Amino acid sequence: MAIILSIETSTSVCSAALHEDGNLLAVKELHTPQSAAAQLAIQIEELFVTTNRPKKKLDAVAVSSGPGSYTGLRIGIATAKGICCGLRIPLIAIDSLLILALHIPDPSAYDLLCPMIDARRMEVYCSLLDNSLAIIENTQAKIIDSTSFSDHLALHSILFFGDGAAKCRDQIQHPKAAFLENAYPTAASMGKLGFRKFKSGQFENLGLFEPNYLKNFVAKTKSM
Repeated sequence: MAIILSIETSTSVCSAALHEDGNLLAVKELHTPQSAAAQLAIQIEELFVTTNRPKKKLDAVAVSSGPGSYTGLRIGIATAKGICCGLRIPLIAIDSLLILALHIPDPSAYDLLCPMIDARRMEVYCSLLDNSLAIIENTQAKIIDSTSFSDHLALHSILFFGDGAAKCRDQIQHPKAAFLENAYPTAASMGKLGFRKFKSGQFENLGLFEPNYLKNFVAKTKSM
């Protein structure tokens, strides 16, 4: 029996969940931008109260590894590392775009899946998966225009989803393109994959592990 804490902070939705052998026990979600810094620790504590599980019984922590929000990822991974160090338990990393794809209820309805996280302007973080979630194109930062994914769309139906999909609808106009804009990565979806990695010993080095930002951080300039 393995109890795993899952943490997902790659987008504006901050979430944490507890799973036992891959089965969801409880989840806390906050749909408020930039909420991770103030609320993540509170959400985690509430999970242990709700499930009546002591923190010392944790076997591992699974965390979204990116890409996504620079600040959100940094907070989520720092929190996960702190818990792992304090309890001397392993850290499991899961790609944020794969977590987003795990949230789709019926992937078999489409030939290919394209999870998208907003990366500002007309750029998105995305990957391309088949409907069994096998990787067709690796995670990348991609500027979207009218020719994006045209080779794949000529042969396959593609579902574009996530908070990056909304701005792509006007650019990717094709009869085989479908869009789902309200999908988001959530800690609730991380249980099965986190447990699979736990059983196979796919753990991260706590001292060396860093988020997959894909792009360098650029600080915003405050308007005067």
